[in-house]
Amino acid sequence: MAYEFRLIHDGARDGATNMARDEAISRAVSAGQQPPTLRLYGWQPPAISLGQSQRIDSVDEARCRADGVEIVRRPTGGLAILHTDELTYSVSLPIGHPIAEGDVMTSYRRIAEAIMAALRALGVPDVGANRVAKEQRAKGPVCFEAPSDYEVVGAGRKLVGSAQWRRTDGVLQHGSLPLYGDIARICAYLRDAPTPERVRAHAATLEDVLARRVSWDEAAHAWQQAFSAVLDIRFIPGALSPDELRCAEELRAAKYANDEWTRRR
Repeated sequence: MAYEFRLIHDGARDGATNMARDEAISRAVSAGQQPPTLRLYGWQPPAISLGQSQRIDSVDEARCRADGVEIVRRPTGGLAILHTDELTYSVSLPIGHPIAEGDVMTSYRRIAEAIMAALRALGVPDVGANRVAKEQRAKGPVCFEAPSDYEVVGAGRKLVGSAQWRRTDGVLQHGSLPLYGDIARICAYLRDAPTPERVRAHAATLEDVLARRVSWDEAAHAWQQAFSAVLDIRFIPGALSPDELRCAEELRAAKYANDEWTRRR
């Protein structure tokens, strides 16, 4: 029997709103107020997102301000990502859901199977997700410098950066698929960043590996179809509820758009 999921196509929003909406949805799903949810969205204006424990001084704040690039801190771990020209996904699950079963890596790998199927459907060759040797992991502040364990690669380079937040009552996993543009643009906004050449050698946009531009809608459709087939999901189109929108507004003001949270490390 297929799992029933809510599917939200949420457009492009600012960084604080995006993070607040992910957490608000996760809270509602964990409380049993909403079904498990796949949210697909974009970012406007561009934003640097930092992992929960990443230091704010890794960012060149003056350069970000000059170029209109926002800075937001995620509720999940990991390293910095420049969100622009991409498809972003989030999966919210109650802790007892079969897709969330096991530890972080077990559920992470389960979701990675769906992501890999989506990329194969789009035509990406040599898709995989494996454990990464210690010496091959990123040594700087850039998420796309190198893959972490079970992050998805294609044609020999990292294509999707994901992170997961597990709580006693629920799981939130979200991640980024860069569609086009220079994957190394982030280097201009971080201190002690790897060289652009290093980032380009280890990571790519979808356009880089396919030699064609994929629209947000095409990528979102592939994501939806693959998650449905691989994870046995029946999607019901939906939107955030009034309670979720209120919660997101409160989280945005008190947390994600608040300097105290952004600058906590």
